Amino acid sequence: MPPTQDVVELILQDHRTMEDLFRKMRSVEADRAAALGEFADLLIAHALAEEAKVYPALHRFKNIDDEEIEHGEEEHEEGNRALLGLLEVADVGSDEWDEKLEKLVEAITHHTDEEERTILNGARENVAMERREELGSAFLEEREKQLSARCGNADNIRRILED
Repeated sequence: MPPTQDVVELILQDHRTMEDLFRKMRSVEADRAAALGEFADLLIAHALAEEAKVYPALHRFKNIDDEEIEHGEEEHEEGNRALLGLLEVADVGSDEWDEKLEKLVEAITHHTDEEERTILNGARENVAMERREELGSAFLEEREKQLSARCGNADNIRRILED
């Protein structure tokens, strides 16, 4: 079966990957720093692709709440701040790491839960599959461009937060 192009499913797949990476970052047996690096790139690429390609298109649909989309963008910023805080912790085995990781998990889990219940369900109900696949293709293209640029580094996140 070919991979999906449905933007809703693609976003959900990223959310599940983020949850897996949270488990690795919490595990003392895992390479926490590597998991954080992978997570940082994915989170930033995912959010930038949503904001560039998905959210603007969803603004055009009547039954998708603009306030929820704006709120989603605000939550991306909260997640980026929490991610930057964790990236700035030197010792992955420290109490500070655990504390900052839990702040990140809380911010991202809150956002993904809300996004799935509001924006993504709204897209499922109101956006034709053909359009969702077009958005999925645009989302993937932008996401891959960002991943190729290693977008999850601390300096890039600081730039994003300053804009």
